[in-house]
Amino acid sequence: MAAAVSLTFPDGSVKQFDAGTTGRDVAESISKSLAKKAVAIALDGSLRDLADPVTDGAIEIVTRDDPRALELIRHDAAHVMAEAVQDLWPGTQVTIGPVIENGFYYDFKRIHPDTREDWPFTPDDLPVIEKKMREIIARNAPFTKELWSRDKTKDVFADMGEAYKVELVDAIPEDQDIRIYKQGDWFDLCRGPHMDATGRIGSAFKLMKVAGAYWRGDATKPMLTRIYGTAWANQKELDAYLHMLEEAEKRDHRRLGREMDLFHFQEEGPGVVFWHAKGWRMFQTLLAYMRRRIEEDYDEVNAPQVLDNALWQTSGHWGWYRENMFAVTCADDEAEDSRVFALKPMNCPGHVQIFKHGLKSYRELPIRLAEFGSVHRYEPSGALHGLMRVRGFTQDDAHVFCTEDQLEAEILKINDLMMSVYEDFGFQEVVVKLATRPEKRVGTDAMWDHAEEILKKALIKMEAESGGRIKAGINEGEGTFYGPKFEYTLKDAIGRDWQCGTTQVDFNLPERFGAFYIDKDSEKKQPVMVHRAIVGSLERFLGILIESQAGHFPLWFAPLQVVVATITQDADEYAQQVARHLKDAGLRVETDLRNEKINYKVREHSLAKVPVILVCGRREAEEGTVNVRRLGSRDQESKTLDEITTSLVDEATAPDIRRKRTV
Repeated sequence: MAAAVSLTFPDGSVKQFDAGTTGRDVAESISKSLAKKAVAIALDGSLRDLADPVTDGAIEIVTRDDPRALELIRHDAAHVMAEAVQDLWPGTQVTIGPVIENGFYYDFKRIHPDTREDWPFTPDDLPVIEKKMREIIARNAPFTKELWSRDKTKDVFADMGEAYKVELVDAIPEDQDIRIYKQGDWFDLCRGPHMDATGRIGSAFKLMKVAGAYWRGDATKPMLTRIYGTAWANQKELDAYLHMLEEAEKRDHRRLGREMDLFHFQEEGPGVVFWHAKGWRMFQTLLAYMRRRIEEDYDEVNAPQVLDNALWQTSGHWGWYRENMFAVTCADDEAEDSRVFALKPMNCPGHVQIFKHGLKSYRELPIRLAEFGSVHRYEPSGALHGLMRVRGFTQDDAHVFCTEDQLEAEILKINDLMMSVYEDFGFQEVVVKLATRPEKRVGTDAMWDHAEEILKKALIKMEAESGGRIKAGINEGEGTFYGPKFEYTLKDAIGRDWQCGTTQVDFNLPERFGAFYIDKDSEKKQPVMVHRAIVGSLERFLGILIESQAGHFPLWFAPLQVVVATITQDADEYAQQVARHLKDAGLRVETDLRNEKINYKVREHSLAKVPVILVCGRREAEEGTVNVRRLGSRDQESKTLDEITTSLVDEATAPDIRRKRTV
């Protein structure tokens, strides 16, 4: 009898198998040792259970040490956590438990057996649940999959008192199978896949925290308790992750913002920043740096904050982005010229209007317009997070209007600028991903094909010429509604990824607004529009810098560069002379003449992350010297005022200015 299934292996070989052959059978046909290590298969890139029958396609045997198995480890750990909870507190309802970045969670509804009231979990419950989880894992019960009818599934869960599961069954499309995964006697409704047994999870997991969560994310529905956990392939990876979390807590930009007196937030202005003097100085330093980086190639412009919503309807934002926009109307709704406006969520429609003002020739292209524009976007209050997620922020936004022939060169030029900026701020490792067309989009498929092809060619060239700094990838379906884009992701000092810059190709907005230039044949032609942001939100980028550098900024970027502190009041006048001398040299300096012990002063300014403390006592005043103390170092050195001034002025020179001086 002829083989019914054709499988292609990673080495390119093709083998035939009988219909009904499972993934485990295929692994065993290769070697017994591989079958023992296998936890799943990947069929045409999609993870499947080992027990699933294979179908025609490309197959890979996934072992536990394969990076793709990490999602399975976490998924299995979530199921084991749910079983542990129901073992410990019978009657607790289990709802939804997905894998998330770095871990998993499950939402539960626990009712107190005596009071019959809600009984939320607390952090004190986590060690108890963890202990029970380890017992379940040690049993090494097999994961098995069963397909149930819709009616049977609802009846079983209804009999168990699992009302939320019954509701979930109703939400599953009629054309989809109802899958039940069992681990021993315990089972749950689940899409899968899973590994072959609970023992494969291992011991490298930890329950992290509890939180409240509304059922299905709807504030009108019951409140549940969400238990978060993390799971890793081995103890080393778990320890590294927990260490990173400890470091992240120490580096939290909100805490450092308080300690360094940079900014604050308050309820009367949700999602907008109250910048203090030092924080605003840091903001302006970043802004000045970015202005210097673009001044030779871009014209800086400024478009209005508030525009009639007719413009946003034309751009497509009113239809595609309305839920994230702030509408603005006149306080007097009956005013003669009352109409609906919107606070701009982005600068691009305004820049198209500036481009359209006056006739443009092909000889003028590319035209590059930049704006450090203040924009506002609605974010749910629960999503707001310090500087990282705000409602009002400043973008280092720019739009390039060019011909199609110029497009690739412009994209590469933008990339060179981005990589240079990131290097100046200490980010060496950059991932650039091409985000392709989303399901909801404007424009023809032909336009999208053309734009994506240009970006793919540019990405290949960028990666090849980066000397290893750029790692390329694809984000399928993650483009904006008007065009594909590059997303630049930076890795910070403790290994976290931050998506910052974007380069977006747009054939749609110029068409919608009727933007054109006159080509060499005196014909009207539509330009290509490239949207680009390097740091993106200045506020968010500052938050990233604060956390990545733990507030230990290089001298050129520190909001306060030097504090001149006195040991004794006899040195007050000399300390003030030192401060004036340094300020005249262009440094950002403060004095500390308080009647406090010098160790107290040094400790306080170190907590505020001041890079340099110059200590002045009677001896320093007599000799014309200062005692130099650096943040993070116990070493001290004595220098003359001229020596330290020359040294600090050189150190405080921004990297872009330093490069120009050496050319």
